Amino acid sequence: MAKPKLKKIPTAQVRLGMYIEGFCGSWMDHPFWRSKFVITDAHDLSLVHGCAIKEVLIDVSQGLDVAPAAATNADPATVAAEPQPPVVSTEVLASSDNEAVSMRDEYQRAAAICKAATGAVRHMFAEVRMGRAIDQEVARQVAEEITDSVLRNGGALISLARLKTADGYTYMHSVAVCALMVALARQLGLSEAETRAAGFAGLMHDLGKADVPLEVLNKAGRLTEAEFAQVRLHPEHGHRRLLAAGVDDPMALDVCLHHHERIDGKGYPKRLAGEAISRMARMGAVCDVYDAITSNRPYKEGWDPAESLAKMAQWTHGHLDAAIFQAFVRSLGIYPTGSLVRLSNGKLAVVVEQSGASLLKPIVKTVYSIRSQERVQPQRIDLSAPDNRLQIEKRENPKDWQIPNLDAIWMDELAQPSA
Repeated sequence: MAKPKLKKIPTAQVRLGMYIEGFCGSWMDHPFWRSKFVITDAHDLSLVHGCAIKEVLIDVSQGLDVAPAAATNADPATVAAEPQPPVVSTEVLASSDNEAVSMRDEYQRAAAICKAATGAVRHMFAEVRMGRAIDQEVARQVAEEITDSVLRNGGALISLARLKTADGYTYMHSVAVCALMVALARQLGLSEAETRAAGFAGLMHDLGKADVPLEVLNKAGRLTEAEFAQVRLHPEHGHRRLLAAGVDDPMALDVCLHHHERIDGKGYPKRLAGEAISRMARMGAVCDVYDAITSNRPYKEGWDPAESLAKMAQWTHGHLDAAIFQAFVRSLGIYPTGSLVRLSNGKLAVVVEQSGASLLKPIVKTVYSIRSQERVQPQRIDLSAPDNRLQIEKRENPKDWQIPNLDAIWMDELAQPSA
């Protein structure tokens, strides 16, 4: 194989037949899951020309060089055989550090990351369905962006990732589980390297669903036994796909293969039980289940976050690891963002943010008066504030009150700039 001969050229000079070795910018600024491929399609070429990336690396040993007329304007110097790491786009992320910020301050960045990451996962699945190997380098970039957001403030991206359309569930589910794994790893006291590995494992855990027929994956009704048998193969499909892509990360491989194992040994594909299931795979099981039951699916509406935690607590006797589940609750809060609660003053409120002072005293926004049975002027209340006398009496099921657009309430609250 010829030794790579790389050139950095303006994006506008890319033409059909060139081999793209890498984009000189963040993965969020271009629409391709792959970072190394030949431009053979006119549509792909137009996407390259129209993206926010200003320069690309081409390998002229594997594809065409710049056109003669443009050669005098291109950078004639070849660059190192391995491209430099992508640059984080400052247009999307205000900073690259992971200093803690408020949920409101992280909201806009998290929204951009969530949208771009979901699109990247959608493209990854499409590549797999066409028989192509995934681009591990880009996948790791996606996981790193999500991880950084969660380390700044886990509540923002995790709350946004719960809001899924039924047809987009599979793709955003991977983003959500990535974020949940990072938050859980941090709560468990894992090292930064292990925390980032947990995030990558979460992002890749459902890759095998790309091998499940779409008509089965998106079926609105109950699956037949034969269809469910197809779905049950996805951990092994994903494990094989990761190996084929050169992924040698033991945590990612383990979580992909074993996130449907159960503590009582009744899971799949290997029917492992108890300590035979790795801690990382047990973490993956908890995060996978929570996001699945809180999300809208083709065949059912998602449960309220607080209701979901209450249900999951009942499953720690056989399905989920009890100690890991307890840590998971601490990472989210007993009343996660978006939960509907009853306050001691007879009003219903939506949890908009965790206070950090107490799991039982989040920041809420009032929405309804039980006494007058009508909507109220929204009021933001920090239940952990020293002068506050209100407390949560219990969680409420939103379906019992039929208050529309509860999610919009906390989203609008966070979208407002900080005071």
